Amino acid sequence: MHNYTPEDLLRYLYKEMSTEEAVAIEEELARNWALREKLAVLKTSQERLNRIIESPRTEIVLNVLRYAATSTTEKVAS
Repeated sequence: MHNYTPEDLLRYLYKEMSTEEAVAIEEELARNWALREKLAVLKTSQERLNRIIESPRTEIVLNVLRYAATSTTEKVAS
């Protein structure tokens, strides 16, 4: 029995591991309910993160653009 870390489960969830590692985790998931619960929590978190849609306020974007324009102008003048 291998002690899988949250990082291992994240790699599994995002398909960032070898086939052999994924098969080993799937075998452990089949017999270890605690590991399945941990994976379920991570899946729920992933789904919630994927639904978040944030965008900066227009004022902030304009401030960044103004700053970029002035800093570019200052560098050219130097």
